[in-house]
Amino acid sequence: QVQLVESGGGLVQPGGSLRLSCAASGRIFGVNTMGWYRQAPGKERELVASITSGGMTNYGDSVKDRFTISRDNNKNTLYLQMNSLKPEDTAIYYCNLRIGVNYQKWGQGTQVTVSS
Repeated sequence: QVQLVESGGGLVQPGGSLRLSCAASGRIFGVNTMGWYRQAPGKERELVASITSGGMTNYGDSVKDRFTISRDNNKNTLYLQMNSLKPEDTAIYYCNLRIGVNYQKWGQGTQVTVSS
């Protein structure tokens, strides 16, 4: 089973930047989608951004023009560059992998707190 481990979370001030990483334990083959989701207290988990094995990206409306998702096949790692952070970005950020329609994997999550 593929294991996903997030890192890079922490405390930053509004307007700051943070880069999250999600390392997969093994190579991911075939058509797949990796993405970042986040969940704040009292709110539903929401899509932040996703990227397919073909490089097609999708962003949630609240993070468009501020966040950038990317993946490195050689390092088997997913990234999320977060700029112009706002307090409302505070949440636990989860890495997600989907392969076909029958396989889905979640990471353990990493806390991002935006506060002055």
